[in-house]
Amino acid sequence: MFHWLEQRPFFFTVVVFIFVAFAGLVEAIPDFAKGSQPIVGKKPYTILQLAGRQVYIKDSCNACHSQLIRPFKSETDRYGMYSLSGEYAYDRPFLWGSKRTGPDLHRIGNYRTTDWHENHMMNPASIVPGTIMPAYPHMFKNTADLATAYANANTQKEVFGVPYDKPGMPKLGSWPDAKAQALEDAKVIVADMKNQSVKDAVANGKVPEIVALIAYLNSLK
Repeated sequence: MFHWLEQRPFFFTVVVFIFVAFAGLVEAIPDFAKGSQPIVGKKPYTILQLAGRQVYIKDSCNACHSQLIRPFKSETDRYGMYSLSGEYAYDRPFLWGSKRTGPDLHRIGNYRTTDWHENHMMNPASIVPGTIMPAYPHMFKNTADLATAYANANTQKEVFGVPYDKPGMPKLGSWPDAKAQALEDAKVIVADMKNQSVKDAVANGKVPEIVALIAYLNSLK
């Protein structure tokens, strides 16, 4: 049979393709099934973190920063443990990215602090000399959209089965309860910030975008 195939390149190519495709499916299908499950200890985003993720997307942070550490030594030495598929179980949409004008941010919560982000977002060049990253002073003035984040979380819960309100997971409850919890979470963030206008805003029941964004970035570990 093999002699017959060797004399017929077209059929030989078809047979090789079938075998390679079958082997690929055998390797890939178990990973796809496993990848749909969150890793142990993974929790959905809180309302404040979701609001920060909205800011991250709105201001196109994902255009310059990836959130996908590849399993290469040069990557893990710089950014930490390579990314696992189960870490993205609650990410909608995914923010893997394909371009790195700036560094990967998937583990940034492990090595940057709230006050670092505060200073960096207000004046990047003062923290990283020579950077081409623009400043984002509007984030210190604009109010985060907690209502949309709450609606997003409820959609994920009802449509995708994200386990909000289950033991050990973030609680949604009613909108007033969720808003109150987001404000409490914001107070934890601003305790480590210096900008007085941001502190005053949270004290008055408003959450600036910068606070929500920092909450999101701090969650990336």
